[in-house]
This record gives sequence, structure tokens and C-alpha cells, in this order.
Amino acid sequence: MKFNNPTGSIVAMITPFHEDGSVNFDVLTHLLERQIAAGTDAILTLGTTGEYPTMSHEEDASVVAHTIKVVNGRVPVIVGSGSNCTATQVEKSIEYQNMGADALLLIAPYYNKANPEGMYRHFAETADRVNIPCLLYNVPGRTGCSIPVSVVEKLSRHPNICGIKEASGDMSYAMKIAHCVGPDFALYSGNDDITLPLMSIGGSGVISVFANVCPDVCRQIVADYAGGHQDRALETHLKYLELMNDLFIEVNPIPVKSAMNMMGLNVGPMRLPLCEMSEAHQAVLRAALKEAGLL
Repeated sequence: MKFNNPTGSIVAMITPFHEDGSVNFDVLTHLLERQIAAGTDAILTLGTTGEYPTMSHEEDASVVAHTIKVVNGRVPVIVGSGSNCTATQVEKSIEYQNMGADALLLIAPYYNKANPEGMYRHFAETADRVNIPCLLYNVPGRTGCSIPVSVVEKLSRHPNICGIKEASGDMSYAMKIAHCVGPDFALYSGNDDITLPLMSIGGSGVISVFANVCPDVCRQIVADYAGGHQDRALETHLKYLELMNDLFIEVNPIPVKSAMNMMGLNVGPMRLPLCEMSEAHQAVLRAALKEAGLL
């Protein structure tokens, strides 16, 4: 399916594991079908929420292949192919393109970081080597660096870079890149709590953690706002805001996987260095789920 900058809710999928840590493909199938049944507009696999840093390259590829097979063209599949090594990012991007990915999510180089020119080349080199659309991923809380506004401006004119997942939570930064938004460059919120503010400055929707828990609600919020029912969208958004925030009470994806297990979705454990939530935070999350009518 062609990725055509969809407006809506794009779920940042968790990766379910068996108790021994291996990927649980049966549960993954169920979760993908659950998303499609709820009307989710696109699927992102191997994002931060998918725990890809703890998975081998072979496991990454097997999750991508399974996701593409199950989705079977019903919605676009975006694959996180990012790396702090540009050559690795290019290699993975080409592989996932050849496997049938509809678009790629490319992260800013973490740990080694880069100056603005190196940052630009990191993304442009990858986008030059593939034939499917690429989304930038700005998440300085994970990478230790933000994509400079000047680099976003320059990359927004690249013919194969179609948008950005903006997950800094910095509305001032979002405002500075909002003028880049147009038919060929989309802005997606990477933070559930500010989806509507980003849509108010031209955003197309959200790449969502919350959608793992409430895919139908997440899609409805974005659809209502985009459809001119801003008051209804805001009412629903505020109703679930506490739960959205509690899904980040510890480092993602610990809370969302814990919530899904509480809901009986049996997504299994995290992989170290991620581990189970504290008992106090489990109580907070369980209360939020109960308040939202999900237990």
C-alpha cells in the first residue's frame, strides 16, 4: 500500500514476548488484527515502543516480515530502520523496503550525535538510497540531541522525505518547523498528550503509544479534530489525558506493556534493561485503567 501521508492515528506497536523473551508471533497477530479492526490508519513497527534496541537484526527482520504478512496491504506499514550508524541505517532501510515496507522511520543519530551537516547527511544519505517515503524522528529525550530547525527545513525539501515524528514535547520547536508542513511534508505528534495542539498548527495526527491500549479512542480523537469536531475531540482527549500521561509514568514501553497485560492482552515481559514497574506505579496505572473503563 502506498504511504501517502495519512491523516489519523498511527500506532507505535509494542513487540510481545513469551516469558522466555522470544517474540510471541501469535499475540503479535492478534494485536495487529485488533488495530485494524479499530480503524487504525497505519502501523509502525520497530519504533521505540517496539523495544528494537534489545532485539537482534534477525528478530527485527522476522517481526517486519510477520507484520507485513498479517497486515497484507490493509493499512500502510512503517518500519523503524534507524541507527546511529548511517551505513547500518541504509542497510536496514534497503532490506525493509525490499521486504515490502511502505515507509521508513529514521532516527537522529544517538550517542555519537552529529553536527548539523552530519545530521543532514545521515538522513539524506538514507533517503537517497531507497524508493519509499522516509519520516524523520526527533526524540531528543532518547537520542540526546534534537534535529536542528535548519536541518528539518532543508530535509523537508528532499523528494523522498515525507514528514517528521516530533517527539520532543517542545511546542516552541514544533512552531518553528510548522512552516515546513505542506502536501509533501507532514507533521505527526510523537507525544499523545499534545496531539491536538500539534494538529492545530498543521499536524496530520499522532504516532501513538496510547493507541496500543485504546486504538478506537485514539483514532476517534484525531478523526473528530480533522473532521471539524474540535470540541468533541478535546472532550475525549481530556477524558483520557490522565491515562495517556500514566503510560509514561516510567520509561516507555514499560507502562504500556504493563497496562496491556493488566487488560488481559498477554503481551509478556520487557527485555532488560527494561523490567517490571514498581508496585506503586502499578497501582497508579491500574487505577487509571479502571477509571477509563478498561479493566
